[in-house]
Amino acid sequence: MTRKKRKFKKRIEPDPRYSNVLVARFINQIMKRGKKTTAQRVVYGAFDFIKEKTKKNPIEVFDKAIKNVGPLLEVRGRRIGGASYQIPYEVRGERRNTLAFRWIIQATKARKGKPMAQKLASELLDAYRGEGVAVKKKEDTHRMAEANKAFAHFAI
Repeated sequence: MTRKKRKFKKRIEPDPRYSNVLVARFINQIMKRGKKTTAQRVVYGAFDFIKEKTKKNPIEVFDKAIKNVGPLLEVRGRRIGGASYQIPYEVRGERRNTLAFRWIIQATKARKGKPMAQKLASELLDAYRGEGVAVKKKEDTHRMAEANKAFAHFAI
């Protein structure tokens, strides 16, 4: 049997307004059906809202929000001898950001009654302050990992 061809990571260009790769990746996560300009409008609108509301640099708020939401530990299911265990694993940098993006976007979509840019701005500000739905999701993940610490010796 031959090995599969190795998949190389695609290098993402920084976003046009802030020249930040993390923002570009976030825009790509928000994007649906290839509508990048719509996703950019949402993210930049949220950043403008944050700047207007807090008088702080929106990139700093965004970075701290991502840092506050990104989990350090997560659990993965593993089947050993007929029983399934939730085994805690450390989360790598790339996946930490991806999970943070995913949770912030889910929390934003769950909010009702406002345009997407305002909902995103509110969720980013909540995450920046260490509160909100996305941060709660991170804390739940950490709690689950802590509860299953006894099974850490099963980790590969």
